[in-house]
Amino acid sequence: MERSFISGVLPRMLIMVFFVILSAVGIVFSVLLFMTATTPYIYFLAVCFAALSLTSGFLNFVSANFYYRSYFYDSYLEGLKARLKPVRSYPTVAVAMPVYNEDPRMVEKNFRRLRQLDYDRGRIRYYLLDDSTNAKTREAMERISRANGATYLRREERKGFKAGALNNLLAQSKEEFIAVFDADEYLTDTNFLKETIPYFQDERVAFVQTEKRYAKGTFFSDSIDLFDAIFFKFIQTSRALNGTAIFAGSCGTIRRSALEEIGGFPEYVTEDTFFSFESDMNSFTSVYLPKVYALGQPLLTFTELARQQWRYNYGDTQFLAYLFKVFKGSPAEKSRGLPASSKIDYVAHGFGLNYLSVVLILFSVVSMLLVLAAATPFASVSLKELLLGEYPLLNLEILASAAFVITIITPAVITKVYFGSFSKGLMIFVLNFALSFTRLKAALAAVLHNSPVRGWIKGDGTARGAKLRSSFSNSLAELSFSGVLLVAGIVAFFASNVFGGLWMLWYSVLYGSTFFFFFKYG
Repeated sequence: MERSFISGVLPRMLIMVFFVILSAVGIVFSVLLFMTATTPYIYFLAVCFAALSLTSGFLNFVSANFYYRSYFYDSYLEGLKARLKPVRSYPTVAVAMPVYNEDPRMVEKNFRRLRQLDYDRGRIRYYLLDDSTNAKTREAMERISRANGATYLRREERKGFKAGALNNLLAQSKEEFIAVFDADEYLTDTNFLKETIPYFQDERVAFVQTEKRYAKGTFFSDSIDLFDAIFFKFIQTSRALNGTAIFAGSCGTIRRSALEEIGGFPEYVTEDTFFSFESDMNSFTSVYLPKVYALGQPLLTFTELARQQWRYNYGDTQFLAYLFKVFKGSPAEKSRGLPASSKIDYVAHGFGLNYLSVVLILFSVVSMLLVLAAATPFASVSLKELLLGEYPLLNLEILASAAFVITIITPAVITKVYFGSFSKGLMIFVLNFALSFTRLKAALAAVLHNSPVRGWIKGDGTARGAKLRSSFSNSLAELSFSGVLLVAGIVAFFASNVFGGLWMLWYSVLYGSTFFFFFKYG
């Protein structure tokens, strides 16, 4: 159904304006800082702020473009549907569920539900891909396979993570298509195969990805769900206009021949991103269906979220290195079929979480150094001067305040306009700060080729002392940085720099929220 300008295009245009203003404010702030600088130290900080503002501006521009273009996806998808012909003979499909030390009760419930997919029984085969290390869990998974008439595939060595398990399936199966569901996903629409398979009439379609969402849970878990929903509602649809959607790891169907031509799933932590990139580099296309066919188990604890974000950022950092290696390769390698617009999309995808972590932290550090530097124009502003505007460089404070306010309200406005919740947008804003050091450490671990796995200490949920100790241990880096910012704020107050003090105290609260989330949500 066609949407009106007011309900469709206008909100996206307003959000684009937010992004443009945010980028412009940072750049103007840098220019004014150059104009008012009196020492090499302040010039250096101005250069740092300008570099961060330009990086942020580029990613804000890409984000704004995603938001705007997503409006046109409904019409594009209707055009694809109109060209589909009735399917006379459905192909064979392998429905696979990779598992790794999962709760057997959850697996059995979700696997049984998959058995209810509406499809020709003679054309579908089920596989349970078990990489569990616990002996009792392995026994339970084998029993679940037998009880549901599924093929049980187990590897002695968990090489290549989830990608390795899927490649093992590729070597031991013959079906023409592979549908992947994660162990925590409960099928809500049994028409999944009958509605994804028809799009493969175009022989260059490598995969069809559907929308992924979590089941309803708490305010905390529902906020995380909206964070992912923003990706699927705007970024995925915008990319799919170019036929370069991202395979999201599950709730999708893949053409075997395309996967074999690519050489299987690249065996990285985020195999889905690598697979999507290789698919595009080999001139395949893809389709995204903005419809939910299965609901994942909600992330009820902050530890689960931290673990997820660690894996995403580790994988995205690996992907960036891989991406630039390909772009710097031989002419034959660079000309395998990826247009410039898609290259920008992939660079933005790789930088996405890195931007939210590294740039946020660096902005905070540079801001702190500006506040503490005695030579900065606003180092000696008093409350009276701030309120009455009696000093000539009030513009810097106004610009900094405007940038921070826009940063806060942008996610809140997006979630309010499209998902009916302002408060969850604010939660997403705070979570980005709370997760910054987790993401940064994951990126560093990937650069240093350390283990992609990290554990968090879990305190006894019923013992307050144990929860305090575990929360403190899990957020030590964030609390340390929060403490430094707090000291900087106090110093600024003593120097009569009211604005700078409030600025640092607010940053201190945001980074210190990591401890709160670990303590409150586990």
